[in-house]
Amino acid sequence: MVIFIFQTVWLFIDDLAGKDLDPIIIGKFLFYLLPNLTEKVLPLTVLLSSILTFGTFAENYEFAAMKASGISLQRAMRYLIVFVILLGGVTFFFANNVIPASEQKIFNMRRNIAKVKPAAVIVEGVFSDIEGTDMNMKVAKKYGENDRFLEDVIIHQKGRNGQNTTVIKAEKGELISSEASNIIQLVLYDGYYYEEMQPKSNKDRAKQPFTRAKFGVYENNIDISSLNDQNIEEESDITTDKMKNVVRLIKDIDSLEQNNIKQVRAFSKNITARMGAFLMKKKDSTKGTNAAKTAETKEEMDTTLNKANIASWVPEWQQSQLFSNAKNAVSNIINTVSSKKVELNKRYEIYNRHILSLHKKFALAFSCIILFFVGAPLGAIIRKGGLGLPMVIAIVLFLVYYFIGVFADNYAKKGAWHPILGAWLSTLIMLPLGISLTKRATADRGLMSFAVVTDKITRFFKSRKSKKEPK
Repeated sequence: MVIFIFQTVWLFIDDLAGKDLDPIIIGKFLFYLLPNLTEKVLPLTVLLSSILTFGTFAENYEFAAMKASGISLQRAMRYLIVFVILLGGVTFFFANNVIPASEQKIFNMRRNIAKVKPAAVIVEGVFSDIEGTDMNMKVAKKYGENDRFLEDVIIHQKGRNGQNTTVIKAEKGELISSEASNIIQLVLYDGYYYEEMQPKSNKDRAKQPFTRAKFGVYENNIDISSLNDQNIEEESDITTDKMKNVVRLIKDIDSLEQNNIKQVRAFSKNITARMGAFLMKKKDSTKGTNAAKTAETKEEMDTTLNKANIASWVPEWQQSQLFSNAKNAVSNIINTVSSKKVELNKRYEIYNRHILSLHKKFALAFSCIILFFVGAPLGAIIRKGGLGLPMVIAIVLFLVYYFIGVFADNYAKKGAWHPILGAWLSTLIMLPLGISLTKRATADRGLMSFAVVTDKITRFFKSRKSKKEPK
């Protein structure tokens, strides 16, 4: 767990470093990360501990003593099997209740850290949004006590229409605030103020009027009273697939599926109407005589031929315009379909993520059981205890299991294959390995019998040689 915590800290270093956060807040952030790490830590722990334990037994000939006493490997593993099954149940409860709650806490903290510490949001070299205001700021350098002094300041401020209409640029700046005040005073020195005017008449708008001024000192007061009252763990209404339990996921999967089907059908009808195409209705074969059917078929064929030669309906000088309009209409429809495809892909990715999260809760519980049946017989076969060879073998097996799971997740999210397969693939690959190792350990066979391989190769060459020799 400690190893994975250090690895996770590097992932979230941008959210924690340089934000003047209280150590208690950082401690809470790391504490809420612990349940999420169990998805990686618990399978590796089960695999490593089972290899170490049974490897030590085999190395000290305790299994040999057990077998001499009439105790089989399955009997020696009996109570551990019961324990691992109970561990799988606890893991499912953890994945269904604790991990979603911790994900919600982490999301809220990352979302609210910037609101609680608005002065720390200003990052050197990039435009940073100032929460609670309609402006974003970029500074080249911060220095001094609490980074209060700024150099090369650029501010973009939005107008009533929501567009950036005001630009302020200054050589130096200063942030002045106190703990007792809800106002941060931004003082700029030696700069320019530029604002685009928005006249009411179209004639005046065509002239693109603006205001420009040079200043020595410019003061701007920022009210942060609403931000200072913000609780860093305040709950939000936003929920993702990782924040939901099994009951909520099943309900949302059904809703997402029905909504996606409605979106596709509505878009299909819209495109069909824009193309001027109509779906053919099936005719009732029980009605009408053969002569009537023949007449209807002939009429449909004539209509089809006339439509195929539709360009002949207009004068020749209008045909080029007709083809041009048709080409533009088709291009517009293709562009509409392409943009809608992107939207539908995002919708189905969210749908796939929900299915993936649902089945990963069950797969995590089963992975602990299956990896035990991989590690326990493997430790009995290699007959090595300690933290040497067992550690290497456990890490290699876990990396194979983990990377297969990562690739399967990514393919499942993008719809390359079914999300259920993406959730279960790594576990299903380890299942036959566990069965095979358990059989070999029960029969007291080694990990690999090289004699069997060499005998097969020898028999193969002997059979080839006998075929070539003349009778």
